[in-house]
Amino acid sequence: MWEHKAEKKMAKKPSKRREALLKIVDVTKEYGVDEAMKVLKELKSAKFDETVEIALNLNVDPRHADQMVRGSVVLPNGTGKKVRVAVFAKDAKADEAKAAGADLVGAADLIEDIQAGKLDFDIVISTPDMMGVLGKVARILGPKGLMPNPKTGTVTMDVAKAVENAKGGQVNFRVDKKGNIHAGIGKISFSEDKIKENFITLMEMINRAKPASAKGRYISNGAISLTMSPAITLDTTELMDIK
Repeated sequence: MWEHKAEKKMAKKPSKRREALLKIVDVTKEYGVDEAMKVLKELKSAKFDETVEIALNLNVDPRHADQMVRGSVVLPNGTGKKVRVAVFAKDAKADEAKAAGADLVGAADLIEDIQAGKLDFDIVISTPDMMGVLGKVARILGPKGLMPNPKTGTVTMDVAKAVENAKGGQVNFRVDKKGNIHAGIGKISFSEDKIKENFITLMEMINRAKPASAKGRYISNGAISLTMSPAITLDTTELMDIK
């Protein structure tokens, strides 16, 4: 049975703070997007700026290549998170990446750092000619979701644009082996309108990425939550109508 990770956190005996939050959310209800955004704002309780998190379960079987759902989208209002970007490039392309604000730029030297366990970055971008070099650390980067991929725009000759996107709020998404997608779409300090705009932008892209071979109901379950809050179950019919 699908279970949102926020629900797992709430499975233990709740504290008084959590008990108060659980009174705000009707766990038997599927919320429309507009109402969910309003309830979300009422759930702020932590002392830090909590991340707004989306969780979806898709009716796909990612074991089949033609049912893999993955992609990237630049959120119009950013994620509110400072992102460190590493770029594998040489010569003029390396200079472009540095000028665009990349935190780390290199080639063999970066490979050595990664092999030594230094992973001081959140996104990896590479020019196509450097992908052969990156193969040496694919087993390290792959499981962490850091391996560059053309489908997410992280394998490109336009490294400057890729760095700008990554710094400006790009979110990469990919179903896990159970068909789940998790993504952060902003901070609770964002206005309700900005959170909703980011949410709609992400959902449009996920719906657009629906495999032609996927049969039946595309989105089985959906929820939105804060880092420290219970999950708000979403109306999946409305989610699938976001185009």
